[in-house]
Amino acid sequence: MQAIFGLVKTPTGVLTWACCVLANFAAGPVFGQSTNHLGLAALRDLRLPDVVLDSVAAVTPDHEANPRAAACVDVKGTIGGHIRFELLLPEAWNGRFVMGGGGGFVGTVQGVSRDLANRGYASAGTDTGHEWQPGYMAGWAYNDLEAQLNFGYLAVHRTAEVAKAIIRAYYQTDIAYAYFLGCSRGGGQAMMEAQRYPNDFDGIVAGAPAFDWTGLAACMVEIGKALYPDARHLDHTALTKEALVKLQAAILEQCDAQDGLKDGVIQDPPSTHFELAKVAGLTDDQRQAIQAIYQGARNARGPIYPGYAPVAECDPDQWIAWLVGPVPPLVAKDHVPDLTFAFGTQIFKGLVFNDPDWDYSTYDLSHFEHDTRLAASFLNATNPDLGGLKVHKGKLILWHGWADPALPAQATVDYYRQVRQHDPAAADYCRLFMVPGCLHCGGGPGASEVDWLSVIVDWVERGVAPERIVASKREHGKVARTRPLYPYPEWAAYRGSGDPDSADSFVARSAPVMAR
Repeated sequence: MQAIFGLVKTPTGVLTWACCVLANFAAGPVFGQSTNHLGLAALRDLRLPDVVLDSVAAVTPDHEANPRAAACVDVKGTIGGHIRFELLLPEAWNGRFVMGGGGGFVGTVQGVSRDLANRGYASAGTDTGHEWQPGYMAGWAYNDLEAQLNFGYLAVHRTAEVAKAIIRAYYQTDIAYAYFLGCSRGGGQAMMEAQRYPNDFDGIVAGAPAFDWTGLAACMVEIGKALYPDARHLDHTALTKEALVKLQAAILEQCDAQDGLKDGVIQDPPSTHFELAKVAGLTDDQRQAIQAIYQGARNARGPIYPGYAPVAECDPDQWIAWLVGPVPPLVAKDHVPDLTFAFGTQIFKGLVFNDPDWDYSTYDLSHFEHDTRLAASFLNATNPDLGGLKVHKGKLILWHGWADPALPAQATVDYYRQVRQHDPAAADYCRLFMVPGCLHCGGGPGASEVDWLSVIVDWVERGVAPERIVASKREHGKVARTRPLYPYPEWAAYRGSGDPDSADSFVARSAPVMAR
């Protein structure tokens, strides 16, 4: 499978937090396959508690558009009056169920994949209980606890249960294996499933996860205060694109060769040394703004959430869209300069304080724990105890790009370290892979394309634990570079000889365990 999770550009050119899955993998062994399908009329008459099937339709394959297209049944429905979902049931079912995650605040049915159905997988997705766009605004959440709980954790679980029930009824046999794959918000959904509902899925992949929503919001708001101290003026900031280009060049100049290979990719940022003071051509205000991005959020009780990796490649355009702004269409339409600002302030407005007039510029974090206690109880997937998943014999893969400009990668590292501290044998069922030079859910100068579904299928169904994963980078439709990924805390180091664009020229090296 080729899985790419990342930013999707809308017709207006605005980048939204979304997740796309492009699959190209073999069907593999057949489990639970059934050709004794329930008829469409009988499926339409299926009755499940608190579920309405809004439509059940046969989908005729368009072989001219896609020679591999398969016949399937498209089921759309609503759970509990609010949670919309879609389920694709391929005629040639391989016995497996895959659910995909959503992006941002979701608000549309996301995660269902026709491409997966073409390859024999039953596939489902949900809008998490509300209809709302754009996906970086949280107006849907104001004073609506049901909508908040559905978004936080209930909608994915309920959709999984309903989808499984429909699959069993339609194929008249049980599911052999169930999987969940998500990135960004979908990665957080994946972690929530592993922690709250470990029996829902046999294999889970959580990419670049948004899992500590209140902590992340604190970090984002602190950055917003540093870049836009006056809430009345969101059309200008000290960090211009020219300043970011200087930062990018300085990071590569100081750090690129420290991993043993000067190639535009920093293999292990935590073990690399960078001095912001040596970056020429920046003003004091610009240095202070960059430092705010790096330092994260804290109060008198200690760190709340880590900042962005100081020694990761800075992509100026991505930093502007996510971290810095201003993005004129966002300012004009929603009065937010960038996506980080939008998510941070919207989490506090819609999910913490239920106050659309809440002012980020005057908020301090001294009462953060008290203020966010309720929201954290249904939003955050921060529990390092994965005992339920272990008992279920499920597997969890975490992954994150070091150069992610949307979600600080160090937070995922910190969580995984807590998992290992809770259970020293956790690597038997949970592993983390850090991806050098990878932006949010994909892209960037590094090799970031990975067949995550095949990796998790091999681990769950064949007992092949991922010890070395080969990631690729495509240019002009062809693979231009491959690099190995090793389970954290190992990283791929250049041997000193051989083709630097070949994974075979790299070996595992242990990374230092950095204290938060």
